[in-house]
Amino acid sequence: MTNQTTKSAPLSGNALKYIAALSMLIDHIGVIFFPDSDILRIIGRLALPIFAFMIAEGCRYTHNRLRYFLGIFVLAAACQLVYFIYNGDTYMCILVTFSLAILVIYTLQHFKACIFDAQCPLIKKLLSALLVLAAVAAVWVLNVFLHIDYGFAGCMLPVFAALLHPTENAPEAFLALDRIPVHVALLGVGCVILALSGNGVGNLQYYSLLALIPLLLYSGKRGKRKMKYFFYIFYPLHLGALQLLAMLIN
Repeated sequence: MTNQTTKSAPLSGNALKYIAALSMLIDHIGVIFFPDSDILRIIGRLALPIFAFMIAEGCRYTHNRLRYFLGIFVLAAACQLVYFIYNGDTYMCILVTFSLAILVIYTLQHFKACIFDAQCPLIKKLLSALLVLAAVAAVWVLNVFLHIDYGFAGCMLPVFAALLHPTENAPEAFLALDRIPVHVALLGVGCVILALSGNGVGNLQYYSLLALIPLLLYSGKRGKRKMKYFFYIFYPLHLGALQLLAMLIN
C-alpha cells in the first residue's frame, strides 16, 4: 500500500483515523455541551475529510467489496434504527453518507477498469459510464427526498478522493498521477464544494481544508494493528456515551 512519494511519510492509516476520531469526539462534545464554542467545531472539521479519504482508500484496497460495503451499511442501518426510536426522525447519519459514496466509487472503479482495457467492447465502456452517471443521479435523488448528513456534496467527498485511484488496466501516465498528492488536492476541491453547498456548519466548514495537512503526511500504510472494527463502532459508541452523559447532567 505504499508508493514512491509517500513511503517515508510519518502517518499511517490508523494514525489518520485516530486524528479523525479525536476530532469527531471534540466536535460532538461541542455540539452537545458547548454549542456556542466555535473552536471545538473548527477542530471537528478535520474528521469528515480524513474519514472520507480513508473510505476511498478502503474501496481501493479491499479484497471483498461486498463485505466492505455491508460492514458500513449494516452499522448505518442499526444506527438509524436507534436514532428513529430515540428521536423519532429519519435523519440519515454519516454512515449512510459513506455507504452511498462506496457504491458510487465501485461504479467508478468498474468504469476505469473498462475504459483502460483494450479488450473491453465499446458498448460495455458506454454502459459502464452510464452506470456511474446513474449512481450519482440516484444519490442526488435520495438527497432530495431524505435528510442525509452533509447532503449530496458530502456523499461525493470520498468520490473526489478516489477519482485518480489507478486500476489494473490504467496506463502508466495515469498511475503516475497517483504517486503525487493530486488525489488529496481533489479532496480539497470536494471540501470547498461542500462548504459552498451550505451543508455542514456554515463558514466554519472551510476549516475542513486543514485536514489536507495530515493527509499529505499519509504513508500509504495501514498501520501495525488491525483497528478496522474499532473505527466502525467508535461512531455510535461515543455518541451514545455523550448522550448518556448529557442526560445524567440534566
